[in-house]
Amino acid sequence: MEGIDFCILGENEFCPGGPIFTNHKEQNLFLSIGRPVDVYFPSRKRSRISAPFVFTEGRFEQKKQASIEVLPDECLFEIFRRLPGGDERGACACVSKRWLSLLSNICKDELCSQNESAKKTTQVKSEVEDEEIEGDGYLSRSLEGKKATDIRLAAIAVGTASRGGLGKLFIRGSNSSQGVTKVGLRAIARGCPSLKVLSLWNLPSVGDEGLSEIANGCHKLEKLDLSQCPAITDKGLLAIAKSCPNLTDLVIESCTNIGNEGLQAVGQHCTNLKSISIKNCPAIGDQGIAALVSSATNVLTKVKLQALNITDVSLAVVGHYGKAVTDLFLTSLSNVSERGFWVMGNGQGLQKLKSITVASCVGLTDTGLEAVGKGCPNLKQFCLNKCSFLSDNGLVSFAKSAVSLESLLLEECHRITQFGFFGSLLNCGANLKAVSLVNCFGIKDLKLDLPELSPCNSLRSLSIRNCPGFGDGSLALLGKLCPQLQNVELSGLQAVTDAGFLPVLENCEAGLVKVNLSGCVNLSDKVVSVMTEQHGWTLEVLNLDGCRRITDASLVAIAENCFLLSDLDVSKCATTDSGIAAMARSNQLNLQVLSMSGCSMVSDKSLPALIKLGRTLLGLNLQHCNAISSSTVDVLVERLWRKQEASDNSQLLFPFTGNLLEVLVSSWPPFPENTVAKFWFQLFREVPVSSLSISGFQFLCFCNHVSERDGWVAVFLEGWVTTTGLSIWLLLAVRLFGASSSRVLAVAASYTVCHDNLLFHEGLLFLSKP
Repeated sequence: MEGIDFCILGENEFCPGGPIFTNHKEQNLFLSIGRPVDVYFPSRKRSRISAPFVFTEGRFEQKKQASIEVLPDECLFEIFRRLPGGDERGACACVSKRWLSLLSNICKDELCSQNESAKKTTQVKSEVEDEEIEGDGYLSRSLEGKKATDIRLAAIAVGTASRGGLGKLFIRGSNSSQGVTKVGLRAIARGCPSLKVLSLWNLPSVGDEGLSEIANGCHKLEKLDLSQCPAITDKGLLAIAKSCPNLTDLVIESCTNIGNEGLQAVGQHCTNLKSISIKNCPAIGDQGIAALVSSATNVLTKVKLQALNITDVSLAVVGHYGKAVTDLFLTSLSNVSERGFWVMGNGQGLQKLKSITVASCVGLTDTGLEAVGKGCPNLKQFCLNKCSFLSDNGLVSFAKSAVSLESLLLEECHRITQFGFFGSLLNCGANLKAVSLVNCFGIKDLKLDLPELSPCNSLRSLSIRNCPGFGDGSLALLGKLCPQLQNVELSGLQAVTDAGFLPVLENCEAGLVKVNLSGCVNLSDKVVSVMTEQHGWTLEVLNLDGCRRITDASLVAIAENCFLLSDLDVSKCATTDSGIAAMARSNQLNLQVLSMSGCSMVSDKSLPALIKLGRTLLGLNLQHCNAISSSTVDVLVERLWRKQEASDNSQLLFPFTGNLLEVLVSSWPPFPENTVAKFWFQLFREVPVSSLSISGFQFLCFCNHVSERDGWVAVFLEGWVTTTGLSIWLLLAVRLFGASSSRVLAVAASYTVCHDNLLFHEGLLFLSKP
């Protein structure tokens, strides 16, 4: 500084704001000029100093370095669209929300063409790395609750663009403060032209503009689900109908502003529509349903109408124009009368109908049901729920008409009695395979003197649930009429005893495969003994939940005879440690699922037996077994887990390759600053979990639990990993161990710098549980 002469003039040309110091000659008050400072002496000019500091009154400030952020959006847009590949665009999207927003608004046709080598490299990389691709070659994404935001949708649009494209998107619910709007759907429309399936649930901020964006950008859309979207009107549905001619499936539920005009547009433009489901839309009436069904008469196969203000006219149109309909659901149609069902059955249009469900329709009577049976000659499945005006006569008449019927379900049809139930069994054709009776309180256990009738040899499955009047007499009669049963479910039948169920076991010729006797509190060990002796060679699933009279004798019989049994439930039974030991001694029993919930007499003494059974077990339920201590449960978990690890002898792989934007976008920055290391090694108990493979790096991780009052989770890392890789691993650890990514308490790791990248090695992560 001694060689520099400062010329201070009266105008303060060097410091226009006035002198900084009173004594201008005190050179030690100035900062020393380092190597980067340029000192320039132009000829015959006053000295000028170009330094990295700007002096002001009483302080100095460092000059701001030039940044790309000063460029306007138009310039950044042009830069981004010229990037060579999707990985580069994904990396840029991680920089800031501004860059992400710009990248998400670039349409595919606005991207500059890549050279052939770049295209081939991207294609090969996508095929090798991406394991999330669906069967049709596209990715699938789902956002729920607070995760459903415009930022995440923009991240999905950018992140999936270079990995085959987005094929399916499911958005369920949104955050009230930052929910999904037209901005997020615009990003999807511009970045995901390959979208084929879109589901929007509970999105009050999404209106016609957002749906129009999808229509303009996603012309390949095939399936659309709009549920609880009150801001969407006929205008938005009209845009979809005109721009998405490949639409095959449409679901509209609780959209109060969608009416007949929207359905008319769908019927006019979507000539490939195969499935339609409409529920709780008060603005939709007969005009919309009639226009839609009549327009798609040759392609529409599935029709679902629930809680609508339609009348007999709509059912008449379905009965006449539903020539391709195979599945029909009619629920809560309060304005449809007996005439509607009668006209639908006589319309001669439902010749291909195979399945029909009618629930909570007061207009379905005996006359209408008989007409449906006659007008649908190929009907195979029929479900009736809460049809209060249906009686025995209508059910028997229907059974006589529906000669192709294979499955019959009656639920909460309280006017159906024992006569109607057995009458339908006796009059059904030779194709009936399954009958279910649920919550039918009209069934009474009356003694019937029926003549010798031919048995129903086609019936394979019988399910009777929560019918309190169904007792021993009805069950014994069923045993005689149905000798080929394989699946029997008698749930909640407290009136059934051994006397009623034994005839079923004795008359069954085919061999029982699945038996559910849950809630039959009056059945005893005798039933299990006879069942295992006569059907043990075929029995695979046995449920005795709540059968309080079942003891260890039943478990001994099971161990001796049921070699094919894979699923056993003895919850709330009177079994003890002796019964568990008897099953463990069997060398031929191969249980995969064992449930003993609420078995209060099973104690810690069963630990060796359970460990031995664990050689084949995949599931073990010990809930509410109060005599089993927590230490025993810990030993079982450790033994069974190690057994599973040894048998699998494989690594748990998490293929987080390709664009990592979708994982990191909502977690800026990945780690808090100034984390402090704390080592509590003496408190940790290492339990091996798995080996993770992420982005080419291997981690051997341990889940180390400390005392509950601390609520910490520590994870040991082994091997080199970049900062980005460590961030990804942390997010996975959060999901694996239930910790919170916003509560990273410490990161202790040795590290080094390699090619300007920070690498971590052999570190500990400490996370607090929420």
